[in-house]
Amino acid sequence: MTHFDSDTICAIATAPGRGGIGIVRISGPRAETISQEITSKTLQPRMATFVEMKSSNGEVIDSGIGLYFESPNSFTGENIVELQGHGGIHVLRSVLARVIECGARLAHPGEFTERAFLNNKIDLLQAEAIADLVDASSTQAARSAMRTLKGVFSAKIHQLVAAVTSIRVNVEAAIDFSDEDIDIMTDTGVDGAMLEARDRLAEIFQEAQQGVLLKDGLNIVIAGAPNAGKSSLLNALAGVDAAIVTNIPGTTRDVLRQEISLAGLPMHIYDTAGMRESADIVEQEGVRRARSALGEADLILLVTEAGACDNSDIEQIMQPLVEINTEAGDIPQTVAPQLLNRLCVVFNKVDLLPDQFKPISCSDFHDITLKFFYISAKTGAGLEGLKSHLLEVAGFESTQEQNFSARERHLAALKEADNSLKSAIKGVSDHLQIELIAEDLRMVQQHLGAITGDVTSDDLLGEIFSSFCIGK
Repeated sequence: MTHFDSDTICAIATAPGRGGIGIVRISGPRAETISQEITSKTLQPRMATFVEMKSSNGEVIDSGIGLYFESPNSFTGENIVELQGHGGIHVLRSVLARVIECGARLAHPGEFTERAFLNNKIDLLQAEAIADLVDASSTQAARSAMRTLKGVFSAKIHQLVAAVTSIRVNVEAAIDFSDEDIDIMTDTGVDGAMLEARDRLAEIFQEAQQGVLLKDGLNIVIAGAPNAGKSSLLNALAGVDAAIVTNIPGTTRDVLRQEISLAGLPMHIYDTAGMRESADIVEQEGVRRARSALGEADLILLVTEAGACDNSDIEQIMQPLVEINTEAGDIPQTVAPQLLNRLCVVFNKVDLLPDQFKPISCSDFHDITLKFFYISAKTGAGLEGLKSHLLEVAGFESTQEQNFSARERHLAALKEADNSLKSAIKGVSDHLQIELIAEDLRMVQQHLGAITGDVTSDDLLGEIFSSFCIGK
């Protein structure tokens, strides 16, 4: 059912700044009337018409193309008019102000897409995919977002819901015929169907994990002592001179972020200040920010100079991650265990090693096996092995051409659905009351419905659409 009782909304639909074309979008019951007032023309549905956009006193603000999409055959399901003119920001703002003067109001972030969802033009997964497509940081991420927008993810969820619905029908029948001498649970193969549904749910979860990786990427923090080659490693991974490199310790004072794409997976690489004691206030702040970045890292690349340590000096390798106590107290210096779980050691400058140098073997430290990589950020030696490790840590499979975009909330809902389905399966094996099994299956559907928006709340919608652009 289309929502026609809403306000008429408007917004600039193109990115801010200078451009050849700029679009002001209008959606709602008065969209066509407002366009007539501004252009003095009656637009025909789905036909491009040359128009002049005029102020209230008849002065021409801009000229361009008017497009009218009649309800319900539009993106939002409402009447939509797009006034396409020149892309100067001041021109667009003038046209937008005129539209508001004629009775529209400025749209909230994501309100056009929200109306499309409320009017059943798209489901919640497709709505989120629009934002993911706009924000995609790699070609593969854009492709996966487009697959979700085309309904690939939704179709998988709907198929799973249909399977659970079929199971629920049989369970509910078992409740209705509980007084009969009929074992519907066994005769209809409910237990086997549940196991098949859970296997399918596991497959979807694995695919969704890949989709989250494509959307969010991997946060990688490069840490270490000054002059170990951290900035050189950033430049080598990025393929550009993003960071200043000198032989002067302490050159990097802030956290520098660089976006790269590795085998289609977005990666956010952070170069940090060298960790050491310093009397320089600016460098102290740089070290503080470096430590803060470590807490947000999916993976830490601890860079040290090759040849500076041997097997007996593992503590020295870890020293850059040891807590620095600037107040000269006697607090023991230890490495946070949560950092070790996300750490690999990168021995840089192998091009400077003598021929007789023997590499350190991978060693255990605090019961955690460290990954060691010998590289030269200068020559590129060893970089391919390090890159392969980054993809392995992420669990990313670049060969999957049918990936769809997904979000953390989808993974959380799939986990909850799996827990409820697991409870239902256990209920059958333990011969629990059928009503309890039926309730578990109902919760499975609830959790899956939250993914597509079949079951949702106003708070969830507000959180999702508030992150959109105004013009979306």
